[in-house]
Amino acid sequence: MRRRVMRIGLVGMALVQGQLGIWASVAPRHFYDTFPGGGRTWVSADGPYNEHLLRDFGGLNLGLAIMAAVAAWLLTPALVRTAAAALLAFGAPHLLYHATHLEPYSGSDKVGNLVALALAVTLPAIVLVASLAREPARPRVEV
Repeated sequence: MRRRVMRIGLVGMALVQGQLGIWASVAPRHFYDTFPGGGRTWVSADGPYNEHLLRDFGGLNLGLAIMAAVAAWLLTPALVRTAAAALLAFGAPHLLYHATHLEPYSGSDKVGNLVALALAVTLPAIVLVASLAREPARPRVEV
């Protein structure tokens, strides 16, 4: 069960980070103007367009996606913990920034933004805790 939690969490994070990374890297202006989609604009509401910053954000997310995907594939304790810690190191300050800078957003956008970013902290935390848990001892069967 613990391995399944780690694998599902890492794959989910790899997919989200990968999608964000590709979008921001390939089409930074489109990402700026339309993220998260559905008529909402969370990035453009928070400051002027900066192609360099958005491409860096895209590359960062692609790097995190690759690390999470490899960790999900190999499930080695050190790599799982490193990937989870890297995702937390990015996600926690990102959440903190947005939690303290909600002025540009409407009520539903405030909630959506905080829920999405809280998940980006909660999932790697769950994976990290699961990776630190000890495997239950299996009973020895003597034949």
